Amino acid sequence: MRADTIVKSIAGVLCAVLVLPIVIVVILSFSGDRFLSFPPSSVSLQWYARFFGDDGWRSALFASLAIAAATCVISTVLGFLGAYAFVRGRIPAKQLMLSFVLLPLIVPHIITAIALYFASVPLGLVGVKLWIAVGHSVVAVPIVVLILMSALQGVDINLERAALSLGADRLTVFRRIVLPLVLPALLSAALFSFLASFDELVISLFLSGVASETLPVRIWNSLRMEIEPTIAAVSAFLIGITTIVLLADAAVKRLLARRSTG
Repeated sequence: MRADTIVKSIAGVLCAVLVLPIVIVVILSFSGDRFLSFPPSSVSLQWYARFFGDDGWRSALFASLAIAAATCVISTVLGFLGAYAFVRGRIPAKQLMLSFVLLPLIVPHIITAIALYFASVPLGLVGVKLWIAVGHSVVAVPIVVLILMSALQGVDINLERAALSLGADRLTVFRRIVLPLVLPALLSAALFSFLASFDELVISLFLSGVASETLPVRIWNSLRMEIEPTIAAVSAFLIGITTIVLLADAAVKRLLARRSTG
């Protein structure tokens, strides 16, 4: 058997192992049974109806969307400026500072969450949605920085120098030269920061209150109290959101690539 065939077979098995639990959850979400059992004996949308019809689940969904949107804005702006500074700036101990910025990707989220919690309690910020978004940005900014640093390193600095030599100021160069060239990566970074916040559980557990309970926290609390079948519909919904965002990212990249070549 050829080596490439073996590699493809192993890759196929690994993909099947990773995808199988997702497929099972999606199938369970359409179960018509009163309890979770696989395979379901009937098909129904009852758990989706309960999910969207329950005030608690809807409130958690809207809270997650609002916090993820705020996180997307905060982390994209800060991450873009940070990435540009790291790529173009002359910063003392640049590698050390970059390691510090990327530290939240290495440090377990539980440690970050505990630190944010003890910083939030004295200020009375526990349960404040904007502050939860700031907490989520701690782990989302490094993702944005990594994506945009890679994109900015592919931008020819001579284009910026040429614009400066022709009389453009720094803000004009930033707006008319840099932004259009890294726009696909910028959109990808924004979408991934949105997903990082929307799926974040550990930090949300420490920072969210009753009024700002996010969807992952609601799922966690439901699993602790009782395993209700609605969780399968919620999980399938989260999978769907993630898939839609990834497809949107691919579609936007393809559209921008066509415009640039056209």
